Amino acid sequence: MIDLNKTTFAFDDLTGDAAKHLAHLISFDTVSCKSNRALIDYMAAFFGDLGGRITILPDKTGTKANLIAAFGPEDKAGIVWSGHTDVVPADEPEWESAPFVAEIKGDKLFGRGSCDMKGFAACVMAVAPQLAQAVLARPIYLCFSYDEEVGCLGAPAIAKYLGQLPMPPELAIIGEPSMMKLITGQKGKIAMRAHVTGMAGHSSFAPEHVNAIEFASKVVERISERGRLYEKEGPFDQDFTVPHATMLVTMMQGGVATNVTPDNCTLTFELRSISGMDPERDMEGLLDGITREIVPPMQEKIPGTGIRFEKIFSYPAMGDARGTQGFQRYGDLLPAWGGKVSYGSEGGVFEQIGGIPAVIVGPGSIDQAHKPNEFVEIGQLATCVQFLSDLISFTSSDQV
Repeated sequence: MIDLNKTTFAFDDLTGDAAKHLAHLISFDTVSCKSNRALIDYMAAFFGDLGGRITILPDKTGTKANLIAAFGPEDKAGIVWSGHTDVVPADEPEWESAPFVAEIKGDKLFGRGSCDMKGFAACVMAVAPQLAQAVLARPIYLCFSYDEEVGCLGAPAIAKYLGQLPMPPELAIIGEPSMMKLITGQKGKIAMRAHVTGMAGHSSFAPEHVNAIEFASKVVERISERGRLYEKEGPFDQDFTVPHATMLVTMMQGGVATNVTPDNCTLTFELRSISGMDPERDMEGLLDGITREIVPPMQEKIPGTGIRFEKIFSYPAMGDARGTQGFQRYGDLLPAWGGKVSYGSEGGVFEQIGGIPAVIVGPGSIDQAHKPNEFVEIGQLATCVQFLSDLISFTSSDQV
């Protein structure tokens, strides 16, 4: 294990600072099921000591919170640098190092969250002293949320807060791992669970029962049909690798024994949407059809049986910001275009709730996210701190 605070780096000071900040951020175990307050309080103190205007937005329990640190004037439309503080679990036995202890091997820094997405937060912290000393012509808002990994639960409060400012920001940069390429679209998601309740009994008397798995399979077929319809009829956006919405069942559980008619079955399914759709209406139409056509035969046979739907979470798709005023203002500083992505981010939340167009630019590859031995390349941190530094210089110039 390497003590990064005592390491002499072969790269520039800002990149070294980013690596040291990242090591400290990784040491906070902020798996989504745990509190992120220690990390938020640490970052709030860091940015506050530099003169940032600090706003903390706690959840209802007070155990989790969002952080907003604002620099620069309040009477101009500014720019958002946004990241999430939570990480996925690190329980895999394949980890070759302690997941919450940063370690450098060659040109890579390992640790849970190094890529997704504490690397971006560390780069923000590395350039924060420059930000604090700059005379900004427009404000820069540093925003860090909770529970992105379990459905973008914290970001709506940030987007609402910023959207209600007298002068809301005009662009948000989401620091999700994109290999420091510009991403201008992201799919939205609705995650659902269906609880199918039947009537059990000895399987030799199956015609007298309501088989929950059998009726659940009818639900699965409806979901599959809808997915095939998206594939055939769209709408389409060819900038995505999969250029249309998708709908599929991802998990299914039911039954207790080989000789018992199952009285329960639970299935989980998702809709991943593209910008311009009305995914909530599509989902409502699917559920209404199932309720009208699949549930009545169950209840006619045995009252009390049926299907109950539960929304697990949802977040909106992120549209293409390239035609917006904010994008035009900063467009020359943004990196080469890297397309659109199917993974989720908080970009759609900023757009839909705050009215703030968003793009994704961040260090590291999404291929490393949510895996054992997660890492970010040091070169990606270097590229990110240079990008953020250039944004500060531009925002301090007469051109902005």
